[in-house]
Amino acid sequence: MDRGQRFLASLRDGRNVWLDGQRVPDVTKHPAFTGTLRTISRLFNTLDTPGIQEQIGFVSPRSGSYVHNAFLVPKSQEDLGRRTAAFAHWAEQTQGVMSRLSDYARSMVTGWYAVREAFAADDPHFVEKITRYYETARDEDRFLTTALLDPQINRAKRIDDENPDAVLRIVRENSDGVVVRGAKMIATAAPYTHDFLIFPFYHVDAAHPEYAHALIVPANLQGLHIVCRESFASADTEQHPLSSRYDEMDAVLIFDDVLVPWERVLLKNNPDAVWRLRQNTSANALAFHQTVVRAVAKLRFVTGVACAVAEAIGVNGFLHVQEKLGELLTQVDTLQALVTASEVYSYLDEFGNQIPAIGYLETARNLNSRYYPRAIEILQQVGAGGFMQVPSRASAYEGTVSDLIDKYFAGATVPASAKIKLFQLGWDLIGSQLGARHQLYERYYAGDPVRMYANQYLHADKRPYTQPVWDLIRQSEA
Repeated sequence: MDRGQRFLASLRDGRNVWLDGQRVPDVTKHPAFTGTLRTISRLFNTLDTPGIQEQIGFVSPRSGSYVHNAFLVPKSQEDLGRRTAAFAHWAEQTQGVMSRLSDYARSMVTGWYAVREAFAADDPHFVEKITRYYETARDEDRFLTTALLDPQINRAKRIDDENPDAVLRIVRENSDGVVVRGAKMIATAAPYTHDFLIFPFYHVDAAHPEYAHALIVPANLQGLHIVCRESFASADTEQHPLSSRYDEMDAVLIFDDVLVPWERVLLKNNPDAVWRLRQNTSANALAFHQTVVRAVAKLRFVTGVACAVAEAIGVNGFLHVQEKLGELLTQVDTLQALVTASEVYSYLDEFGNQIPAIGYLETARNLNSRYYPRAIEILQQVGAGGFMQVPSRASAYEGTVSDLIDKYFAGATVPASAKIKLFQLGWDLIGSQLGARHQLYERYYAGDPVRMYANQYLHADKRPYTQPVWDLIRQSEA
């Protein structure tokens, strides 16, 4: 059994996954997940592929097997480069379309482990717990994701006294662990994850400590229900080359009095400590680093599709089209430059970890919330009505009609067969359910874009900007 097959087998663990009103008895056999799971299994197997495993992984000191570089605690810029190479390889293998391949949440766990001593005073068992979990997740290929947001019941109230279960809270404790009740969203990749990182997205008020916790929740705990959105997966690899491979399922997690064992309770009833964990610069920078590397790959792919469409239909010589394609290339170069800057200006934190400069990564994440929707708009404009000209099942036409298809669906530089496949790919990006989901995702996955831009201002040191202004004014007054 190879690594990918072991991953699939590990998902047959009694988890409660709900889709279309029915419980899914085996996610590995359900058509909503099989295409995506084949992709993930293939990626897992690259850790055992000579020539690739050295690029994306390192040998675990405990197991002696290759493990993903998301678990690499960086101690030098060279280590940061190794992490980048691993993120980029998996992102390029999936055209950047799969954003939750576990390397984001794995990076967060690695960050918590790297700064574990910072929380030793908050919980005497924190260091032991995160060390044990980090090593287990690393050596057992644990697939991880996050679920941080509260369900949209009444967004006017953070804590609703009339509905205290609207936000996940600890309702009681016993010798085995804590019992939690409530819900979390949006858990991307939830049906096939092993563990969820669960903590509040905001600072919990001191008056409600039961809402302040940091948990690592196994997906198969009794009482945990994984409620999926509609599937956007397709079995048709020809018509839907992306939807058939890369539909990352999103879900809401419902905790119906779920007992989380003590070894998975990192912090509890401590709003300040949980918030410091949530805001920890080292952990966030390592995780954000992955998201921007992935975003670069995705924008590069959209740019490639747009350029190919322009060339295929002969509009790449028009100035207004060249301007739009140049804008796409500028997007890619900008985010790539910000990744590079975060590494060049990386620094050693107080624990000796080489940390990418988070400011550049936050800038990139904020830009991408606007870049990606604009990139899709440009692709729509370049292909225009051609996206609605694509025949269904072009390969099925026979005889005279087939000849006519070849004649009237050809492009300026490519035959009809290639042009049809190109436009089918483009439609999967701009017009399919998967494509619509990705536009929404890229706008909001990093948080509310308005708040994120405002936070960048609030957290920035403005003195280097304002001091020269006041110096000039003082000089003019002298």
